[in-house]
Amino acid sequence: MDTPLLEITGASATITLRRPEQANRLEPQDLDMLATHIATVNARPEVLVLRLASTGRYFCSGFDIGQMDEKKPQAFEELANALEDARPVTLALLQGGVYGGATDLALACDFRLGAQGIDMFMPAARLGLHFYPRGLDRYVSRLGLDQAKRLFLTAERICADEMRAIGFLTQLVAPEALAAEADALTQRLAAMAPLAMLGMKKHLNRIARGTLDRAELRHDIARAAQSADLQEGRAAWAAKRAPQFTGD
Repeated sequence: MDTPLLEITGASATITLRRPEQANRLEPQDLDMLATHIATVNARPEVLVLRLASTGRYFCSGFDIGQMDEKKPQAFEELANALEDARPVTLALLQGGVYGGATDLALACDFRLGAQGIDMFMPAARLGLHFYPRGLDRYVSRLGLDQAKRLFLTAERICADEMRAIGFLTQLVAPEALAAEADALTQRLAAMAPLAMLGMKKHLNRIARGTLDRAELRHDIARAAQSADLQEGRAAWAAKRAPQFTGD
């Protein structure tokens, strides 16, 4: 099978793209399976971190342009939006080149860890494809208007160092260090108080795209303020020990 694989271990889940011979391009059935995997993870409250990874030399080359029709851009946008809106904190582990729609899947994640030697480009204008709304939003909110214009309008290919400089990458590491850095970040996130961490992730993303629900934000702040986890966090701080959060 070369469709995306979901693996769940404790507080961490990993979705792996497995079509390395085709640069991990996504086909129609992959979109459905990826959406199902995200829904599965959302329904597992013990999962606090979702990682998107891939096999081979490339991270992903986006959707298979040969199977594009008028419905596929909408399906791809729905997938990218589902990834941004996923309940857990999300990490994109970029071991290879990131092209086309895959750049938006990476931007939809909360953290993007990249290996030295990777590159990226967005060829939409070169293909005659007008990108979808929230993908444009993500480019502008994550990278700024000038960089979004540069990447969309010129289809320029940029290297790993430039990806880090413009904010596309959260962290840039040696290829052999990528797995260890990803594991360290996963463990750090999994040790946080779930109500506070996941609530702030959700509302920060909404602030970035101008859709903040202030009533829901106040509700989530009050819920965290009344939680057993806040009491545990205070007690652990006073005792100078690691907290043991339960999500309650």
